[in-house]
Amino acid sequence: MTQASAPRVTIIIVNYNAGGRLRRCLGCLAAQTFQDFETILVDNGSTDNSLEHVRAAALPVTIDEVGTNLGFAAANNRAAKTATGEWLAFLNPDAYPEPGWLAALLAAAGRHPGVDAFGSAQIDAANPDRLDGAGDAYHFSGVPYRGHHGWPVASLPPEGECFAPCAAAAMYSRSTFAALGGFEESFFCYCEDVDLGFRLRLAGGRAMQIPDALVLHEGSGVTGRRSDFTVYHGHRNRIWAYYRNMPLALLIISAPFQVFANIYLLARFAFLGEAKPYLRAMRDGFAGLPAQTAARREIQRTRKISLGKLAKVLTWSPIKLLRKQADIFGE
Repeated sequence: MTQASAPRVTIIIVNYNAGGRLRRCLGCLAAQTFQDFETILVDNGSTDNSLEHVRAAALPVTIDEVGTNLGFAAANNRAAKTATGEWLAFLNPDAYPEPGWLAALLAAAGRHPGVDAFGSAQIDAANPDRLDGAGDAYHFSGVPYRGHHGWPVASLPPEGECFAPCAAAAMYSRSTFAALGGFEESFFCYCEDVDLGFRLRLAGGRAMQIPDALVLHEGSGVTGRRSDFTVYHGHRNRIWAYYRNMPLALLIISAPFQVFANIYLLARFAFLGEAKPYLRAMRDGFAGLPAQTAARREIQRTRKISLGKLAKVLTWSPIKLLRKQADIFGE
């Protein structure tokens, strides 16, 4: 494809046994009001009938069958290297965009020319009266959370900056994504979008949450919202994201609260009968910190944002964390 005919957006979908969810997702893309996009699907060695849905879709899709499970991070990075769009739109196969989703994201990019990343308003696919998320927030204790998760749809916050967009349905400048090195592949799956958003902030970039860019989202529809896999990877990677990205001064201030958060979460998972994967996550998370040290040094060496400006985009209120309240702020 020549530069003159390159699409405005490349939509990237990573598939692993998504089944009929993938068919529904592709149907939603075919119905988009903005159609100047290409779609790349990376299949992580699916063993179901997922690819049959792709080949039957009323939408041109470039299929990359890698034959093994690379993980969410590496598979997205692989697709980004061959993408030709100015923007990269990451979309989970269990996320179903409304017809105006892509148009809304691009309109927001036009309104905010200095912004590098845009997040969607996610509605719970199983309960459309409730939100699945309105941007990722990051509590200073090192605990990320999906803003307004479980809140009524009527409470959707207005357009504004968020700490980071949730990669279930997010759009990044392709050049910025490449400059940041893409998703951290050692994470495999979960929290890599928070890590990327944190690195974007440290590099001086910004992210906007767009309320009219609507998607229905199942949320861990393939892996299971509270499966051992989700608990393990989510909390192991939470520790790594905190260690890699938090500047030293803030790391020292927040470390006692990180310890408290880990103990609180252990008690919570024990009550739910899910302590085993959480304890494995803690063990491997802390054991894996030395392997993340070189990355931490480089991330902190190239930091452009001041500590004061970074502090302003962190969530400090424990009430907001406990209520999962979105933290949307002005430009």
